Amino acid sequence: MNRLKVMKAGSAGQAYPGMKGLRVVIGLLACSLLSACLGIPERAEAVDDFSLPSYLGSWYEIARLDHGFERGLSHVTAQYSMREDGGVSVLNKGFNKTSGQWKEADGKAYFIGDENVGRLKVSFFGPFYGAYNIIALAPDYQYAMIVGPDTGYFWILSRTPELDSKILQGLLDQARSLGVAVDELIYPEQDDRPEEDGHAA
Repeated sequence: MNRLKVMKAGSAGQAYPGMKGLRVVIGLLACSLLSACLGIPERAEAVDDFSLPSYLGSWYEIARLDHGFERGLSHVTAQYSMREDGGVSVLNKGFNKTSGQWKEADGKAYFIGDENVGRLKVSFFGPFYGAYNIIALAPDYQYAMIVGPDTGYFWILSRTPELDSKILQGLLDQARSLGVAVDELIYPEQDDRPEEDGHAA
């Protein structure tokens, strides 16, 4: 039988015993969930000697795991630029063939810890952030491999619409060793880019 005692109605300014403890539990749960969202998969390591200025600019999406926010999109690109508050402005764009329209997502990103390490947190939805862990990066910043807080979130990006097959295979082998479901990857079309006039957000 629940032995939680309830204060009598009309006791102004008094709360139910145990409510403070419940708030603590909820706070701890929120912190736990936040830590999970900003984590990095086991065995994965973010790149060091990272240079944000070198990473900024335009990227083409070469491969991704499927998620609702990108489902059905081709010609996907990402644009990174500096924000006035020192963070990074993120603009993701893709073409929906079904609707014949472009879809955009504006976000923001900030470092998680050391700015020389390729670990950032990205938000497209208000106060909610997810980990953006750069686990492979070309010395000349021409390609990158990113994983989220777990191996269910994964992308390969390139400065060009196509990536050399040998480089791609090496990245896929690395991803497979970390537990990424590489056989389920989507390779979005990048050729014959549609006109962007009148795109839809």
